[in-house]
Amino acid sequence: MAKVHPNVAAVPELLCGGAPAVLTVWRKSLLFNCHGFTVFDARGDLAFRVDCYGSSARRAEVVLMDVAGKPLLTVRRKRLSLTDHWVIYHGDSDSAAPLLSVRRHVGLRGASKALAHVTPLSSTPPSPAEAYVVEGSYGRRACAVRDARGQAVAEVRRKESVGDDVFRLVADPRLGAPLAMAIVIAIDEMFPGGGARSLLRTTCSAQHPPPKFLQFLFQTNRQKTEELLLQTCSSVPAESM
Repeated sequence: MAKVHPNVAAVPELLCGGAPAVLTVWRKSLLFNCHGFTVFDARGDLAFRVDCYGSSARRAEVVLMDVAGKPLLTVRRKRLSLTDHWVIYHGDSDSAAPLLSVRRHVGLRGASKALAHVTPLSSTPPSPAEAYVVEGSYGRRACAVRDARGQAVAEVRRKESVGDDVFRLVADPRLGAPLAMAIVIAIDEMFPGGGARSLLRTTCSAQHPPPKFLQFLFQTNRQKTEELLLQTCSSVPAESM
């Protein structure tokens, strides 16, 4: 199957062939007044970020950025759709060509393991052989994106002892880490709230410190994290602060 990920130069090590990329995903923005995600690679370095301002109710779009804040992919809600339907675009331009369609599965509860159906939009018309299905339970952090042959091209796996707001994302090179994360964003919007238990709902502070593994990541990447926060805060509109 041909690769469908865009050529994102900012994260080449997560796009090239070889072993799958193993990411740690934290369902929290580094900005305390934002919703979003903070994503670390296998070395503990910051890989991606999502910073969403305002309410999460019926959000129109979510932008996946690299560490420097450059838009990589935009996950945009499909208007006038009878089902929960999101489209993934390259960059953040309104004129960008769509890459993937992510549509929530419609059917009797329990009759299928499918959560959503993912269709590449780069080919016209889309080939059924290139379609993907998301199966499993996102709430339990145990789901996978599978191709037409049933092979997993991305998997969401639970990280024990840290709650449901932190989980592992394994992305096969055939899909690529950015698109795998964009699909996770769409699934998270379709199934808000995720799991039942969470250790990271409150703002991290002296009274509510982050889990030990996140403390380790911040300590080992203190300079990068501080630089990221300074860059991000300097770009936040005054009315959002």
